[in-house]
Amino acid sequence: MKSMKLQASSYPSSYSHFMSKRGRPSSPPTSTPPPLTPPPKQTPKPTSISKPRTHRSLSFSSPPLQWHPLSIPISELSLPLTLPTGQTFRWRRTSPSAFSGPIGPYLVSLRHHPEPSSPVSFHLHNPSSPSSAAAAAHNALREYLNLDVSLADLWHGFTDADERFADLARRFGGGARVLRQDPLECLFQFLCSSNNNIGRIEKMVGVISSFGESLGSVGGFEFHQFPTLERLALVSERELRDAGFGYRAKYIVGTVKALQEKPGGGVNWLASLRGLELPQVIDALCTLPGVGPKVAACIALFSLDQHHAIPVDTHVWQIATQYLMPELAGKSLTPKLSSCIADAFVAKFGKYAGWAQNVLFIGELPSQKLLDDKAGVSKSANKKQRIKKAAVELPLEGD
Repeated sequence: MKSMKLQASSYPSSYSHFMSKRGRPSSPPTSTPPPLTPPPKQTPKPTSISKPRTHRSLSFSSPPLQWHPLSIPISELSLPLTLPTGQTFRWRRTSPSAFSGPIGPYLVSLRHHPEPSSPVSFHLHNPSSPSSAAAAAHNALREYLNLDVSLADLWHGFTDADERFADLARRFGGGARVLRQDPLECLFQFLCSSNNNIGRIEKMVGVISSFGESLGSVGGFEFHQFPTLERLALVSERELRDAGFGYRAKYIVGTVKALQEKPGGGVNWLASLRGLELPQVIDALCTLPGVGPKVAACIALFSLDQHHAIPVDTHVWQIATQYLMPELAGKSLTPKLSSCIADAFVAKFGKYAGWAQNVLFIGELPSQKLLDDKAGVSKSANKKQRIKKAAVELPLEGD
C-alpha cells in the first residue's frame, strides 16, 4: 500500500502580498545619507512561504488492521492447539500472536487479542467490499473451525470417560478443535503426508497451492486459493518430482485423474461422502491412488463430518497401548489391530471419538512443551525459531 502524503497548504494571497511589501529591515544609520529612491523590493523565497518548516510533507504508515471478533471464548478455540497440530498444513505464524491462511477465496489472519488467553478475532486481507466480504469470511470461518460444535460439552464427557484426557484438559483448558476443511484441499494435503514430516509436508502443500490464484502475502509468506481440479490436471508428474515430491507425485497425478472420472465430477463426489457411513467413506477414499486406511481416516475426520474416525498411525498406536489398551503393548501394528484400536476409542468416547483422539495426539507432540502457554508467544527471535523448529520435527507415519 502506498504511503499517504500530507501536502502543505498555501498561505492566503493577502499574506503573500503583505510579505512582498515588507522588504528587508533598514540598515543602521551611517555617515553616508540614504538614497532618495527607496530600495528595491525584496521578494521572499517561495519556500519560506509556500512550504514553511512546520508544514513539510509528511509520510504516514498504513492504517491499522481492522479486526473482527469471532465471539468465542478461548476454551472453545485455541489457535496454537488447532492450526499447527497436523490437521492442515496451509497456515503460517505471521506474528507472535497471529496465524494467517486461506479460507476458500479469503486470506485471513486470526489472533488472540490482546493477550494469548483472550478470544479470537480475524482480519480479512483481501476484501472486495469491506462489509459484505467480512460477513462472508466470518461465515466461512465458522464452518471451517466447526464452531457449531460445543467443546465444553464434549470435553466434559471425555473427562469423565478417561483419566488421561482429564489430565490434558486441565493442562490445556480447552480450545483444541477439529477442523472442517474443504474435502479436495484436505485430500491432497494428506496425500503429501505419507512417511513425511510437517516441514516437508508444508513445502509440498505450498507447491500444490501455488497453482491456484494468488491471494496476497502476509508476514513474508505467499498465500493462494487452493487450485481447482481442472488446474491440477495440468500439472505433470515430472513437475512434482522436480519439486521434491518423490513417489507421491504419481499418487497426486493419479488421484486427479481418478476424481475427474467420477460421475458428476470429483468435487461433488467428495462432498457426497459426507452423507455416508464411515466404513463406506473409508472404502470410497481408498479407491484413490495413494490413499490407505490411515490417510482416509484423516480426510474423513478433518473434512467429511466423520467425527468418530480414528486415524491410527504409530503415534496413536503408542497412545492406545499406553493409556487405552495396555494389553497390546509389545505387539506389532496390523490392519486388524488398527480396527480394534479405532473401535476402542469409539467405545470409550462415543460419536465424537475423533475429537478426543485428536487431543490425546496433541498431548504427545514433541513441541507441546512450547504450546503449553496456549499461544506460543515468543519473547525473542530465538524463541520463535525454536517454536518453528519444534513444529516441523513431528513425523507423520504413512500407511
